[in-house]
Amino acid sequence: MTRWKELSGANERTAEMEPIGVVDIGSNSVRLVVYEGAVRAPTPVFNEKILCGLGRSVATTGSLGLEAVDRALAALARFRVIAQILSVKNLKVIATAAVRDAQNGRDFIEKGELAIGAKIEVLSGEKEARLAAQGIIMGFVDADGIAGDLGGGSLELIDLEQEKLKEAATLPLGGLRLIDTTGNKIERAVDVIDGALASLPWIRNGAGRTFYAVGGTWRSLAKMQMDRVDYPLRVMQGYRLTTREALDLCEQFRKAKKPLDIPGITGVARARREVLPFGALVLERLLRVMEPRQVVFSVFGIREGLIYGLLPPFERARDPLISFCEDYAALRSRSLAHAIELCSWTDLLFADPAQEETADERRLRHAACLLSDVGWRAHPDYRGEQSVNTIAHAGLGGVDHQGRIFLALSVFHRHETSEENGQHLSERLRSLVSKRVQRRARIVGAAIRTAHMLSIGMAGVVDQTPLSYENGTLVLTIPEAYAALDGERLRRRFETLAALVGKRPEIRITR
Repeated sequence: MTRWKELSGANERTAEMEPIGVVDIGSNSVRLVVYEGAVRAPTPVFNEKILCGLGRSVATTGSLGLEAVDRALAALARFRVIAQILSVKNLKVIATAAVRDAQNGRDFIEKGELAIGAKIEVLSGEKEARLAAQGIIMGFVDADGIAGDLGGGSLELIDLEQEKLKEAATLPLGGLRLIDTTGNKIERAVDVIDGALASLPWIRNGAGRTFYAVGGTWRSLAKMQMDRVDYPLRVMQGYRLTTREALDLCEQFRKAKKPLDIPGITGVARARREVLPFGALVLERLLRVMEPRQVVFSVFGIREGLIYGLLPPFERARDPLISFCEDYAALRSRSLAHAIELCSWTDLLFADPAQEETADERRLRHAACLLSDVGWRAHPDYRGEQSVNTIAHAGLGGVDHQGRIFLALSVFHRHETSEENGQHLSERLRSLVSKRVQRRARIVGAAIRTAHMLSIGMAGVVDQTPLSYENGTLVLTIPEAYAALDGERLRRRFETLAALVGKRPEIRITR
């Protein structure tokens, strides 16, 4: 009965969360995202964008185009009905550079508010930059570097150190604006971009740090790179390139006689392709001035930053990865309490100095424990393979791709001892991480596999069966009440675990 109460409690938690919607009226697209609730690791339950091109001609005409306005108003009317269907009572609507700069922006706002049925806030450049920074804080732990959010009308640049915003600025370097101001001549855009960047000497403070790239145009560039190198993960959040790799990618567009014929560009939405050369040029010129150590791509931007601004301090202080994993375990595993117990149980395994781990490795191990049982409903023959796919491509925040792969491999090894099941994907993932990461994943997986022979996935058992080290021996202590659980299968799994940590195994029954 305990298990069903716990699962029922997880469902009640979901039911009690009030969905929140954000409509982002950008210079290129109008998008609705509905989140499960305003929490530290928000999960989108609906996400739709319509490329309207509101900012296509603002720079030269000063106005939003009539056709673009009609498309945007139709999108807002559709989004209003969708929000009603999804019972969204809290709907935030924001507009950015195109509406902010257009002469007929006020008229559009009046019509847009009637269409969406909510107030539209036109963000200042300063607030847009601040929300973009909060989006980076939402998606990364201890972010340190300069973030750039490239839209159709403007580029927001923010220097942030953890949660401290140091400098921020808005530049008229959006893709559609550059097409408009240069007559779609990319060679003319170099001086425009360089001149704008020269007005911000502080961006050189990004030297040797991380540049966080936000915005659909830059994500499209990253997708092309993933396709080109056959990258095994199709997850944009946390995808990283060295600055040299990013420059090589961007330079293709400037050097190509026909940029739209570059291999891989057909995988990008047609409406996005026209701005790619300009977005690539902005990134190239920016990286040359800034000279960061790496470029990290983020799917977290002003929408997530807006959600972050609504959170109470205690919720902001939560670890985004652990927060997501706890919620996911509550919804998908047999027992969240058991998953939490595994964190403490494996702490004992890593108490040996020979298994020394960093604070971040410990955090990742705990996340792996929380996710370890999310594949229990799958067919036993495919739990490992399906868990790899589920975790590797989950909507995780606060973790890089190395950490994401560690989590996937740990849960794979929790289910599989043979490398044959799910071998193709797991081997490709292994190729992206170090031997140390692979070894730790095997140990964590073997530990959880052993624990489940005792607990059967239920809470209240493993905390009575501690691990300890004695003179080169890994000892598993089992109280007499659970002595009958000792047997061939448990011993086989425990021997595997002991071998992985270089110890002799001993199971000890105590009164």
